[in-house]
Amino acid sequence: MHHHQNFKRHLKSKEVLLLSITVIIAIAFYINNRNFLSIGSLQGIMQTMSVTGIMTVGMALLFIGGGIDLSMTFVSLFSGVVCANLILAGIPWPIAVVMTLIIGGCLGAINAFFITKVNVMAFIMTIALSQVLQGFNLIITNALDIAINVDGFSWGSRMVWIFPVPFVILIFLIFTYGFMLTKTQFGRSIYLVGGNEYAARLAGINPKKIRAILYINAGFLSSLAGIVFTSRMRSAAPAAAADWQMNAVTAAILGGVAFGGGSGSMLGCLIGIAMLNFFTAGLNSIALAAHWTTMASGSLLLIALTFDFLNERSRKKALRIKVPAVKAVPQKGV
Repeated sequence: MHHHQNFKRHLKSKEVLLLSITVIIAIAFYINNRNFLSIGSLQGIMQTMSVTGIMTVGMALLFIGGGIDLSMTFVSLFSGVVCANLILAGIPWPIAVVMTLIIGGCLGAINAFFITKVNVMAFIMTIALSQVLQGFNLIITNALDIAINVDGFSWGSRMVWIFPVPFVILIFLIFTYGFMLTKTQFGRSIYLVGGNEYAARLAGINPKKIRAILYINAGFLSSLAGIVFTSRMRSAAPAAAADWQMNAVTAAILGGVAFGGGSGSMLGCLIGIAMLNFFTAGLNSIALAAHWTTMASGSLLLIALTFDFLNERSRKKALRIKVPAVKAVPQKGV
């Protein structure tokens, strides 16, 4: 129990640190530009952080379980195009949304199948799927955006009180998945599979099955992100911002999710997303050219990865001190 409390305290201190950095970033840009923290500006930040944020949830769960998905941007853009076409074909938008989410899940299942059954390396498989989907997308649309002006479907640009609808969706996901990670058996097995696959097998958990579910979930959430984006923009762009999944990777790692698996939290994720978006919005507010912003995001990712590496090293060290040396017994059939 004592160890558990220690762990909780460590978790909280990490998140408090991340939150403080985010607040410092926000204040620094606010001093420079008084409009930076105006309600309109904050709503803009909430809007932008939602699409990448939804993907970050999927990416973070995969990281915790020891996987990675680099097809998220393209599953997302493809889903936007599919959803737009279904709506234009006269299908009521709620049904079109559900159908698109199912397709997103199926694309995740394709990743899951090749990665867990055929044993293709995750990043190669997901890059291959990206290429296929991107090709498909450009063929279906002739690389042109598809405008949708259907009354009910523009919910992506509406508000719930002062919060944009996409942001409300993101917060709902953070809470739901956070509950799943911390309070359910499945959540605990994700940590175990990512942290120590051998121990997971001994505990009777099937790592491949857990990962397969996480890939399907990543496809589903990417699809949701694409639908939200399309609804907000009132058009589906086959070749929109291709840095979404890199931003999702950056946000997850900034939020303290271990790239190598086994640790991370949804609260940390949310702070990571906020930090990244305040940072990029702040750089835009001082009117830096866009490529500088991209460079700054990349540098932020490098810094985060360095911290992740140091964190991981100190964690392994702590484990080595705690675990008494056990003579390794060769095991058959593992």
